Amino acid sequence: MNTLVAPSRLALYLHLIRWDRPAGSYLLLWPTLAALWIAAGGFPGWHLLAVFVLGTFLMRSAGCAVNDVADRDFDRHVKRTAQRPVTSGALSPQEALRFGAVLAFVAFLLVLTTNLVTIVWSVVALAVSIFYPFTKRFFSMPQAVLGVAFSFGIPMAFAAVRAEVPALAWWLLIGNLFWVLAYDTEYAMVDRDDDLKIGIRTSAITLGRFDVAGVMAFYAAYLAIWAALGAGLAMRWPYFAGLAVAAAIALWHFTLIRDRSRDGCFRAFRLNHWVGFAVFAGVAADLSLR
Repeated sequence: MNTLVAPSRLALYLHLIRWDRPAGSYLLLWPTLAALWIAAGGFPGWHLLAVFVLGTFLMRSAGCAVNDVADRDFDRHVKRTAQRPVTSGALSPQEALRFGAVLAFVAFLLVLTTNLVTIVWSVVALAVSIFYPFTKRFFSMPQAVLGVAFSFGIPMAFAAVRAEVPALAWWLLIGNLFWVLAYDTEYAMVDRDDDLKIGIRTSAITLGRFDVAGVMAFYAAYLAIWAALGAGLAMRWPYFAGLAVAAAIALWHFTLIRDRSRDGCFRAFRLNHWVGFAVFAGVAADLSLR
């Protein structure tokens, strides 16, 4: 006779922060590390590397907790998200928010080991991350706000290395924002039918039949901006080889999403971190050869 065993509290909290799905953390990590290497002109040192790697995973986890609380009334109507701990009632919103606050506090302690400029920008980054889930209710392309939130490691990396945020950092952020628009539109394409029923606004719904073309245009804008910035920095062939690999992956994703199948779109989203890794690898390889 089969019996159902309730998950432990630890398992619920790990499920809350998507412990078994680290791809989301990689989407934040690779552009942050690329910016860290560019700001430092090479390896930034073990201290800053540890701060940004650990901080990225902690803040992504905290963001998941806030997002699930904000979206709990919507998520119960979406098959893919209905069993999330807060949505299913296994964890209360208060428990999720307390856990998220602890994770964010630990991340803030890491930021305190850097400098005042980084500390100030970390507060702005937190505010954008908290604001993002609620934009789905009134903004036609909330993925743009997510793009800012998921790209904020870039100016923070420059702040940590140089104690300032130059124009270059903001241009890199703008370019990366287009990448976020690309992969999160793929993600939104998975749930489009459910989102239409419950009234959530997403880029996939806004773009309509131009969704696939929009995704590819976003990829192109991201790579073009980073290529132009790389040329301005006198980056060499390893950097552009990384961008070329990223472009090849993006073209492969077109074959996954062109028929708009849920499985294909979700697979494209889930494997998107390889685009970011290719770009970071190109940055790191280029600067290591100088």
